[in-house]
Amino acid sequence: MDENLKKIIPFAKKFKGHIFWNITFNVLYALFSTLSFVALFPLMEVLFKMNERVIELPKYNGIMNLGSYGKQYLQYYVTKLSEEEGPQYSLLLTVALVISTFLFKNLFNYLASQHLTKVKNGVLRDLREKMFSKIIALPVSYYSEKRKGDIMARMLGDVNEVQNSFFMILELIVKEPLTILFAIIAMMNISLKLTLFVFIFIPISGFIITKIGKSLKSKSQNAQKENGFLISIVEESLGGLKVVKSYNAEGYFKNIFNNSIDKLLRLNNSIGKKNNLASPMSEFMGIVVIAILLWYGGNLVLVEQSLNGALFIVYLGLAYNILTPAKAISKASYAVKNGLAAAERVFEVLEVENTITDKPDAINKTTFEHNISLENINFKYDEEIVLKNFSLTIPKGKTVALVGQSGSGKSTIANLLTRFYDVKEGTVKIDGINSKDMTLHSLRDLMGLVTQDSILFNDTIKNNILLGKQNASDDEIIEALKIANAYEFVKDLPNGINTNIGDAGGKLSGGQKQRLSIARAVLKNPPIMILDEATSALDTESEKFVQVALENMMQNRTSIVIAHRLSTIQKADLIVVMQKGEIVEQGTHDELLTKNGMYAKLVTMQSFE
Repeated sequence: MDENLKKIIPFAKKFKGHIFWNITFNVLYALFSTLSFVALFPLMEVLFKMNERVIELPKYNGIMNLGSYGKQYLQYYVTKLSEEEGPQYSLLLTVALVISTFLFKNLFNYLASQHLTKVKNGVLRDLREKMFSKIIALPVSYYSEKRKGDIMARMLGDVNEVQNSFFMILELIVKEPLTILFAIIAMMNISLKLTLFVFIFIPISGFIITKIGKSLKSKSQNAQKENGFLISIVEESLGGLKVVKSYNAEGYFKNIFNNSIDKLLRLNNSIGKKNNLASPMSEFMGIVVIAILLWYGGNLVLVEQSLNGALFIVYLGLAYNILTPAKAISKASYAVKNGLAAAERVFEVLEVENTITDKPDAINKTTFEHNISLENINFKYDEEIVLKNFSLTIPKGKTVALVGQSGSGKSTIANLLTRFYDVKEGTVKIDGINSKDMTLHSLRDLMGLVTQDSILFNDTIKNNILLGKQNASDDEIIEALKIANAYEFVKDLPNGINTNIGDAGGKLSGGQKQRLSIARAVLKNPPIMILDEATSALDTESEKFVQVALENMMQNRTSIVIAHRLSTIQKADLIVVMQKGEIVEQGTHDELLTKNGMYAKLVTMQSFE
């Protein structure tokens, strides 16, 4: 059994009731599919007056003679009706019998499909739910290596492909094979000689069809991978539209996009060619078998006269009835290959090990009492060391600023404090407890983060700020906006706090977006605040507004300020000057100026970029 098939089973188990009914109705469909053709025989016997007169009710002689018992039973009633009511009544009975069998066949097909639909849609929902839980739980480091578009393609396209193609396996193992099996049993009852003759040709056509679909899975995988790349291009182009337009780079991105869709076109055409060939090829092979049957069976009827003509017509109907499921099997087997390729990509993400998780006995820490300490930390992202033997203690209620040139390791400290990345060497402690020994939820509950990029969502101001505290009242939101120096512009908006701010807050200026980010952190009201270059992307006027907001927010709070600009850190209790992952100086603003070292040089050069 394919590995990916095994992995889908736990998702399908939840719907075992629907799977049971799907299989039951498929068995009944297959049975009535055969009976609908068998029922044509008495109809033709009545029409062509070939039926024997049976004037006594037949006796039941066990399951092995069920076929002849059913035939004699039917002939008894046809004879009785013909004699009592005239031939048109017996004709009416046989027509009604044919209609009934076809009605039941289609009813069972509908019921089987209904239950299968519920399984497919239920598994789709559960897979998406599991997939989203996984992608949102994976650490930030995972996405620095992967294309977001590829993850989106797996989440949306590949999961859909699993739903559309994968569950055809139920048709492959139950519905179509049983339809063929029942038809073959009926055919063997009619003429064993003829059926053995058919069996010579079926494996040949099966071999040809299998050959066509051999490379389908790898081609499907390549197409799905390319689809992920395509979504990435769209997502990145839209995300950086201002840069694309300002650099007149539309042509460059169009070129990348067009190359990708051309590659996808070639792959899809190749997959389509094989998929489209499956149905006509299996039908043609089937017709070849039927043609050979006509020749050989015609001989049995006309020359040897060992086969009843009406039975031969029913036999041909049954043989043709094998063609539709055979076509469906070849089509479904190709679709399942697509589904397997898609499932592989889905499970690739679901099985990624999350390196940043809670320990089984993790502490749920709800208060911050004494200090934060970073002890002997060595850290690197890939090969280049970012922090070297870094140690720092931040007492409760103090503001500590980290300054230095780009690449000195300042933002890495914010990443380690929040456990976006995990420390490999050294420890991060809060009140003497290793941050790895605390639950992620409680650790992050103690912290508020305001980053250089104000990350806002396409929603109202209210809902963006509520992320900080989801059960907050409107009054609390307005109070947070006031502290963040943001209410003065929010109150003038058409719908106040219920105004939608557009994609990534696109309807607002940089300073306004940053003040909303600060209001979100204020509403959360954590004891520890991390400001990662919160003003570096702002103009001077906006910076003044934001600076007031930051000062309001930092009162009576432990703050770690990562900064380029002098204005944000002059009042800090401790300024730590970093260079290439090491502390070169530390002290207050005035102390460091008198030292006339690197900090004084940075101030002189105004290098707080």
